[in-house]
Parts: sequence; C-alpha cells; structure tokens
Amino acid sequence: MSTLSGKTALITGSVQGIGLAVAKVLAGAGARIAVHGLADAQQAEAAVSAVRSAGAPDARFFDADVRDVAKIEAMMAEVAEWGGADILVNNAGIQKTASLADADAATWDAILAVNLSAAFHTMRLGLPAMAERGFGRVINIASVHGLVGSINKAPYVASKFGLVGMSKVAALEYASAGTRETGGVTVNCIAPGWTETAIIEAQVQARAEQFGGDTEKGIADLLAEKQPSRRTSAPEEIGELALWLCHRHAHNVTGATIPVDGGWTAQ
Repeated sequence: MSTLSGKTALITGSVQGIGLAVAKVLAGAGARIAVHGLADAQQAEAAVSAVRSAGAPDARFFDADVRDVAKIEAMMAEVAEWGGADILVNNAGIQKTASLADADAATWDAILAVNLSAAFHTMRLGLPAMAERGFGRVINIASVHGLVGSINKAPYVASKFGLVGMSKVAALEYASAGTRETGGVTVNCIAPGWTETAIIEAQVQARAEQFGGDTEKGIADLLAEKQPSRRTSAPEEIGELALWLCHRHAHNVTGATIPVDGGWTAQ
C-alpha cells in the first residue's frame, strides 16, 4: 500500500506499545515516520529500524521531553525543517493510580503535562501548516477514561477528558481547511479500552496478586469487570484505525472520539 506516500507522520511516544504499532502501520502505508520518545540509543535505534522494516521510506528519532514546552517547540521546529508533519499522533502518556487523598501535586503535574499539555503544544504548532497544505490529520490517543470515570485515576481521567474536549475545539477551528480533494484537516480521538501495553502492567499485577500471582486470572478479572467482549485489543488494531482516519475519504470525520473498548463505554 502507498496510501500515505509523500506524507510525514510524527507519533509521540512511539518507541513501544500503541505508539510504535501506529508508527509501523503508517509506515506500511508509505509514510515517513518521525519516531519520538524518551529512550536510550539502543531502544531508539530499534524503533527506527522497526518502522523502516515496516515500509517507511525514511525515519528519524526525536527525543524531546514533552514535559518541557521549550523542548516540544524545538522538536516541532526540527520536524518542520524535515518537511513538516502531515499527520500528528499524540500518543505519549503516563499513568499512576492513587486515590484523591493520596495523589500529590507532582503526580498531577506530570500526568497533565504529558497527557494533555504536550498535545496542546504539538497541535498549536502543527495545525497551521496542515491548514496551509490543505491536508492534515491529528489523532489523539485518549482512553475510555476520556469518556467515563474510574476510581484512583483522577489525574489520568482529567487529562483524557481534557484531551477529548480540546480535540473537539481544534476540529471546529480547522473544519473548513482544505477540500474533499486535498483531504481537509481533521482532529479525532481514539479511546482504547484494555490494550496489551506496558501502561496496564501495574494494574494487571495488582489484580493478579488477588489470585496468588496468576497473571492470566488477573487479566480475566479486569476484563470481566469493565470490558464486555472480554478480549484485549492488540496495539496494531489501534494503528489500523489510525490509518483509516488518515485516508482522504475520512475528510468529514472530525471531532469524533472512537472507542476501541469491547463495549465498555456502551454500558
């Protein structure tokens, strides 16, 4: 496939998990890939190699710490010099479970900075150039927790609800950019439920402890509680949805939040 031939995609947090899976799927469609993350040289090289092997005609690693606005601005300037991002996937995210009583200011500040403020800055810097070109895709990886609440996750839920709301505003502001022929500029969220990534490992292990350390029983118990399908999603499935949103025929799909949650938010 060469659906995205000539396009450049910046995917934050793409050295592993959902971000890397999205990068590989977009690479397979012909996009150049700006890989991003906080990683050592070996991990960064492995991620770049993986997206090249998946089909990217070119790939480059960016190591900006997205908690730092100046570093985000520098990264976006470097990406612009490299040709500019036609596709921006805000995937970088962190989570820490704690009750409201136990969560501290540092936890709040870190989660909001990575999950919400970083996306604000990449969008404000990236969207104007997309509008000028008449084509652009912003895909923000939110969560079911951008649609429903959950105990012990106040900062995370707040960040994801904020991301969903901010995406709607951006979608409205750029809805008239471009044309059907150029593809327009769209801003959407994908809201995964339980997905096979490192971010859920702590919760899986905590639940497994209730079953004598049995990880499979811990996962099954988590799924039974929230996700009616009782199936996790594979990261590449999120990537395939992101690819569909990048097609020109998705020019009128904007301001949407699409759950991939096995019916979690349908309850």
